[in-house]
Amino acid sequence: MSLFWRIFGLNAVVLGFATALLLWAPVTVSVPVLLTEAVILVGGLGVMLVANGALLRWGLAPLDRLTKLMTTVDLLRPGQRLPVSGGGEIPELIRTFNAMLDRLEHERATSTARVLLAQEEERRRIAQELHDEVGQSMTAILLVLGRAADDADQPLRDELQQAQEITRESLDEVRRLVRRLRPGVLDDLGLISALSSLTHDFATHTGLRVVRRFDADLPALDPETELVLYRVAQESLTNAARHADARRLEVSLGPAAGAVTLAIADDGRGIEAACEGAGIRGMRERALLIGAALDITSAPGAGTRIRLTAPVPRKQP
Repeated sequence: MSLFWRIFGLNAVVLGFATALLLWAPVTVSVPVLLTEAVILVGGLGVMLVANGALLRWGLAPLDRLTKLMTTVDLLRPGQRLPVSGGGEIPELIRTFNAMLDRLEHERATSTARVLLAQEEERRRIAQELHDEVGQSMTAILLVLGRAADDADQPLRDELQQAQEITRESLDEVRRLVRRLRPGVLDDLGLISALSSLTHDFATHTGLRVVRRFDADLPALDPETELVLYRVAQESLTNAARHADARRLEVSLGPAAGAVTLAIADDGRGIEAACEGAGIRGMRERALLIGAALDITSAPGAGTRIRLTAPVPRKQP
């Protein structure tokens, strides 16, 4: 039944019921209208309006649900759909909207994958240039300063040694930036070693206590899944250091039923779900890249827990 005939039918039911009452009810209308008759007519009008409103709300309820989903749908949280039942224009509209969401989610995932892969390639290129160009130049400067300090007299020797120390600290900072841009240990030694190095460096630079719980018996993961897990852990630790005011963090990684679960929990001040920033949305985009589920639970004063469940890729026969 079309929307027009549905609304027409609902109004016809109300008006037909009112007509039946006028035909068979022992009610007369005088001229001029008596007070009791006026009360009866106004009461009947009120009953008709209430009944008509209730029937229209019931008939148009699918449109209300569709409107609510349109205003709240988030492509970073896929799978939000409306149930389809019955026939006519409204179910067809809901089916069309669900199909549109399927297409938008697929296009969003595809475009996000291209952007993230290009971003990782650019990170790799910049890290390589920092390592090869800047790192080697600063190493050469260290050697020159060292030879000059050995041949110089006081107080010039102390100044050269101080410059040498500043250069060494800068070189260490460049190497740390290179590891953040592209963790070579992830490619060389695997995910657990990369996460161990990441959390160790994080604890050293921030002074926060980090508890690690890594299960060594992990299923085989493809490089893309390992990179997403690493980046989510990296962003979670960065957010905790910048915004959480936490003193302790726990990072765990272990197998689940056909998946691998990464969890990062802190004892900080918590966040509000409505205030998700670019960091959290970036994590959601990375999760979509591998079909993973990202769950964030937080409460003011009770800390934040980020849980990423990544499916294990099936082996090709």
